[in-house]
Formats: sequence, C-alpha cells, structure tokens
Amino acid sequence: MNILITGAAGFIGSNFARYMVNKYPEHKFIIFDKLTYAGNLENLKDLEGKSNYYFVKGDVCDLNFLTHLLKGIDVVFHLAAESHVDNSIGNSIEFTKTNTYGTHVLLEAAHLNKVKKFIHVSTDEVYGDIIDGQFKESDKLSPNNPYSASKAAAEMIVWGYYRTYNLPVIVIRGNNVYGYNQYPEKIVSKFICHLLMDKKIPVHGEGKNIRTYIFTDDVCRALDTIFNKGSIGETYNIGTHDEISNIDLAKLLLKKMNKDESYIQHIPDRPFNDIRYSLDLTKIKGLGWNQEVSFEEGITKTIEWYSRNPSWWLKLIERNSNPNYAKQAS
Repeated sequence: MNILITGAAGFIGSNFARYMVNKYPEHKFIIFDKLTYAGNLENLKDLEGKSNYYFVKGDVCDLNFLTHLLKGIDVVFHLAAESHVDNSIGNSIEFTKTNTYGTHVLLEAAHLNKVKKFIHVSTDEVYGDIIDGQFKESDKLSPNNPYSASKAAAEMIVWGYYRTYNLPVIVIRGNNVYGYNQYPEKIVSKFICHLLMDKKIPVHGEGKNIRTYIFTDDVCRALDTIFNKGSIGETYNIGTHDEISNIDLAKLLLKKMNKDESYIQHIPDRPFNDIRYSLDLTKIKGLGWNQEVSFEEGITKTIEWYSRNPSWWLKLIERNSNPNYAKQAS
C-alpha cells in the first residue's frame, strides 16, 4: 500500500512514522509536513535511507499540490495540526486555517483520488470537560477553546465527506500525549526542560485541572490497531486512565528530578481552562489494544530522553522562543 502521514515531522507524527516505516517494509510511506516551528526533520533522521520512506514538504491548505500528491495513495493518516491551546488563544485564525480548512482541503484531495481509508486524528478536547465519569464516542462535542473548536469543526467536515461522498473515514480522539521528541511547549516536555535548565516551572492558576496522559509508544500501537482492525465510519477514543492534576504532575517531576517545590511558579490561569478530561476506552480495547507503558515508566523514559538529548531541545528553544533563553542552561 501507499500511505500518506501528514504532520509527520512533528511529535506524534514522527514517532508514528518511525513505527510504521520500520514495521511495514512492504508498504510505501509518504511523510508529509510543512515544517513549521514544531516540525523538525531531525525527528526523522533515523529513517533516512529506508527504501519505503519518502519525505515531502508541503502545506495541507494547498489543494492543487495535494490533489497531485495523493494520486495512488491508499491510506491517509491525518495528524497535521496546530495543537497548543495557549497559542490558539493568541492566534486563533491560524488554528482555523490549518486545523479546519486544511482538513477540508485534504479531504477534498482524498475524495478526488478515491483514497481507500482516511484516518483523522482529533483530540479528547472536542468533548469539553467532564467532572465525573468518561466521555463515550457518541457523546456530543462541546469545545471550550479555539484549538478544540477548530478540531471539532474539522470533524464535522470529515463526517460531511463520509455521508455525502462515501469517503471511507475513521476518527480518533486521544488523551494528552507525552514522550520523545515533543516540542518543549506542552506541559510534560516544558516542565522537564525547565528543570534541566534549573528554571522554575510555570503552573496555571492553582494547578488543580486534571489531565489524562498516554505515552507516545502506546499511541502508535493504537493507531496501528485501528489501521488494521478499525471499522469505517467509526470513532475511537484512545488513551489511558492515568489521571493527574497539573500541580501533582509538577510535584512528581520535581521529585524525580531531585528538585524541591520552590521551583513551582504559579502564573495566571487561561481565560477558560477545562477542569478534567477522561475517555471511555471500551471500543479501542474491543479491538485488542491495551496500554503497555505505565505513567510511571513513561515519565521516567521521557525524563531520560530529554536528559540525553539537550542539543535537540535547547536548539529549538533558542531558535523559536527567546534567543537568550538557552544561554541560561548550565
């Protein structure tokens, strides 16, 4: 098969591309990315020279280019997205452009080329927050910020193509992902990098908001499971039940990295910060997938990776944030 993975130089995309290229040497993989600030070809360096790997730089908003690129493509995994909530609050138009319009353009190119399977990777944030219990795939969407709204809007267009054009689609909604090669703006990667630089970690408000986390290796296996066993026209939640508040996550990282709580810096909360996310995992487990990496193990592996690879993340911070930031590293 010929398989396209969008957003494949980013965090989840690069880990998934590596997993798939190595597992399926009989398939040809087109690795597609715009290479924005969070896209990094270094994430794919170990795939160079693989006979079934081809990198293409491009924009999901370019219909003519994608229509040509998707000729002969059997399966699309759509992971390309702007994903950082804080950025969406400050630049929401860019999120609508990439996440909603970009998805629409990719769907049209897939429809014109009669793609056999279109797997759209969304987020648990489209549900909004939930105080008790877990969201099922059939629950209504109620996004609370520009990022999640742009992803929910994209899902509506996905289902429009499914019903109107019979485009064979599957939608995936996942928990917060952490692990290797994550750009240091998300909470786990950011906190780890701050502590490695002996800097305080910024916690929104009192840090009582609860998130549920899944390690990137488990995400890759979940996507692969859905690729092989998922049903067209279905939505699948993927995640774990590893819930932890932001403040407890901060304290856990401090303990593991031998720092005291004086390293916690409380900053103003977001204008609206979802209280808790949690997913019902019955459907994905029904396909035979189960979590393999515990939160404790995954956090340890992640800390070890960032500790071993300071040249990777220091360069990103220096280039894309504050030019003087990386100079503070000891």
